[in-house]
Amino acid sequence: MVPLASASGGLGGDQMIAATTPTDARMHRDTKVNNFDRTVMPRLSHTAAKPVRATERTRAGEKIRAPESVGAAILRCARALRAARLHFGHGTDNARDEAAELVFFVAGLSHALGASAYALELRPRQVARIEQLLRRRIAERIPLAYLTHRAFFAGLELYVDERVLVPRSPIAELVIKRFEPWTLAHRVRRILDIGTGSGAIALACAKAFPRAHVDAADISAAALQVCRRNVRRLRLSRRVTALRSDYFSGVAGRRYDIIVSNPPYVGRGEMRALPPEYRHEPKLGLASGADGLDSVRAIFAQARSHLEDDGILVVEVGNTETALLRAYPRLPFVWPRIAMGGAGVFLLNARDLDALGEKRRGG
Repeated sequence: MVPLASASGGLGGDQMIAATTPTDARMHRDTKVNNFDRTVMPRLSHTAAKPVRATERTRAGEKIRAPESVGAAILRCARALRAARLHFGHGTDNARDEAAELVFFVAGLSHALGASAYALELRPRQVARIEQLLRRRIAERIPLAYLTHRAFFAGLELYVDERVLVPRSPIAELVIKRFEPWTLAHRVRRILDIGTGSGAIALACAKAFPRAHVDAADISAAALQVCRRNVRRLRLSRRVTALRSDYFSGVAGRRYDIIVSNPPYVGRGEMRALPPEYRHEPKLGLASGADGLDSVRAIFAQARSHLEDDGILVVEVGNTETALLRAYPRLPFVWPRIAMGGAGVFLLNARDLDALGEKRRGG
């Protein structure tokens, strides 16, 4: 189990940072673009483990290269990935961990084995498959998750392809903790995930809140196909509903205890500067207008009418945090401390949003 910071007794405790002034954008990364959250893709000691090098055997005085071991393959792939100067931001943040995921995937090994698997020998067919995927990762700059069609989020293994973003939100940690201390988990009955993509957050919420029903909403029909595949895979069809919705258009009249979203929040300038890996992801899941706040504005416009009075809104905005604070200086944002890495996730109580409605009514 990944250790998490202890929960405080309520707002104002150790688990929150009430932001009253813009955070220096250089102090944290844009988690939409470059986040390594150990609750998303665990490091599992691959970076710290002692490498296993290729060995040789002797037969009748002749040196014969032994079959490549798992550890040696990780070492070889990591060197190639580093030499290619790739960008790591889709579940891992370094070449060693990405190499380990590649080798363990092809070998059919669980990451729970860690370094104990490094001495295992790979079959020639596995070595060839590793080399094939490695070459594509380097030559085409495709995120590894799109080559393996798997990603990890909050302890769940999910199917992914280029119809959805690779799950990497630090919201995973908050879900695992059941959004405490801001919710009373036993009272949560309805949850809405806006911009669900692969369904990662929605499915993690369903696991964390076994009595709750979760609506997994997305405007993309293609993304919802991937979501439904993961819903079936995890056998959560009775409690997770994938539905097509442009923000709240598909949930008219419904109210929720928790509305959570990892919406698009990359501004126009940032979109032009993204590393090549992000060109493989759907632009619809990244771009959000000139300042990156178009999606947040759309959520603010209707969130209050869909929240129960004691409900909460949880949204990831990454390094658009500074622009958000400038645009909404009077909202009492709470910024949870993410112990395992990542930043730019805010919480608001339903009643905090009443001021937005009054402002619109007052012009």
